[in-house]
Parts: sequence; structure tokens; C-alpha cells
Amino acid sequence: MTISSIEQADVIGTIGALWVFPVKSCAGVSVQSAQLLPTGLKWDRAWMVVDPQGVFITQREVPQMALIQPWIDEQAGTLQLQYPGVPGLTVPLAVPGASDASQMRVQVWDSHVNAWDTGEAAATWFGQVLGRACRLVRFDGAQQRLSGSRWTGGIEGATQFADGYPLLVTTSSAFDGLNDKLQAQGYERVDGLRFRANIVLDGLTEHEEDFIETLWVQAEAAPVTIRLGKPCARCPIPNIDPRTAQSSPEVGDTIAQYRQDARMDGAITFGMNAVVAEGAGQVLRVGQPVGGQLKFE
Repeated sequence: MTISSIEQADVIGTIGALWVFPVKSCAGVSVQSAQLLPTGLKWDRAWMVVDPQGVFITQREVPQMALIQPWIDEQAGTLQLQYPGVPGLTVPLAVPGASDASQMRVQVWDSHVNAWDTGEAAATWFGQVLGRACRLVRFDGAQQRLSGSRWTGGIEGATQFADGYPLLVTTSSAFDGLNDKLQAQGYERVDGLRFRANIVLDGLTEHEEDFIETLWVQAEAAPVTIRLGKPCARCPIPNIDPRTAQSSPEVGDTIAQYRQDARMDGAITFGMNAVVAEGAGQVLRVGQPVGGQLKFE
């Protein structure tokens, strides 16, 4: 990737924010930099909460998951988890081995993979917080979970416990546009974190990500190319305030007024799912220039 190629792109912007969500459906961590792996940003959706049968649990069923705040301490080698009024939980970052952990078969949407059970202390902590029997599992890198090939342009997009794709990309202008519409109807502005994007782009027009096929990032050591493919169909999770876990149905109702997407048979979409085409191993940073190649259907 050269500077001139970004300057010659159809649209130019910068990375405005990076978010990592270590535990699926729990709170996110705002980071200034993150290593890009084939499965997305490092540590993203590496853990997941499941019921005793191994089926994934999300904010759709248990909104208070939004209040579980993780923090990655790479120096200490730990994942720290906090929840209001409850002593914290510490989980090792190291992937468990067969000698000190067991595996269980888990389900996330239509995918079934083996995962490492993180043990009784984690199961007890999450059970206390969520008020139901559950376990915390860690993705097993020996497993392969691929994104749907229809939207990846032939790229074999690997993911961990994300819904279906390694990255979710949106724009700060899309958040601004939604908030303008909410305010016009007498509602309060909301935080774009509700949409749980990994990469938020600045400098683009509202929802311009809809039309970007290829996103180039001016990284430090080597080219980074991200392919945007599948529009992200939205469930009720954006209604949930990430700071209170309270639902605000006006958010979803407002999006439904203007975000019916013909590409998804009229489903309500916000943001674009993406896969890593080139540059796995490089570091993304807030402020890095990006350029996009547009594709209009």
C-alpha cells in the first residue's frame, strides 16, 4: 500500500475509533491500536458465554451482559472482568491445554465448534451475574469457523465467536445521522457503541460504507486491505444502552424508518460486515488514513 493509492481512492478518511469485544455480547474496549488477525482484531470475540447445552447467550436474552466490562492486560496475561456490585473475575489469556481444561461443543447461530471451558470459577461468576446457569468458553484456534462465502468475494474469512464475520465497519457520520433523526423526534442522542462496530471511520459521508467494496488502510509496515461485503442486519441489541442495559425502542424504530435494505430483502441494516483480504499481522491505529473503492449495485 502506498500513499498515492489512498490518495487516488474513490473516498478518503481516517480510522476514528477501534473497538474490541473480548467476550461476545459483553461491553467493548476502546483501543488506540490493535493487531489485525485473519479472525479480526486481536482478542475480539475470543470468549463466549453459553448455556449448559453449549448454546450462545447474548444481550438479546440477557441485557445486563452489556454491563460486564472486560479489560485485557497483556503484560499480566489476564482478562479482567468487572460487574457492578460483584467482585471481579480474572481469566488467563493463555489458551487452555488438554491437561488443565476440558472442551465442550458449542453453538453460535448455525455454527457448531469445539471450545475450551474456562472452568468452575468463571461459570460461577457468570452464573451469579446473569442469574442463570452458564459457562464461559474460549475459542479453540484449532477449529475453523468461516464466514459465508456469498459475501466475501472468494476470500476465506475466518472468525471466532463473532456473529458471522471477523470485522464490522461503520462511520461516525452514520451515528450522527441517526442522532439527528432521534433529536428531531424529541428523543435523546445515543452512543454509537450500541452498534458494536470494530472499526469506525471518520471523514466519510453518512453510511458511505454501504458502497465501499475495498478499504485500504495506510498501516506502518505493510498493506492492509479489508473487503466489505454483507450489510449488517440489525436485531434489538442497538436498543440497549451499553451504560445502563436499559432498552430504548425508539432507536430501532427510528432506524427502521430509513434503513430498509434491498440487498437484504428489506431487513434493517447498519454497518458492513468485512473480511481481511491482505495485511493480517499488521497493527491498525486510530488516525490512520484509509481509502475506499466504491461499488454501486
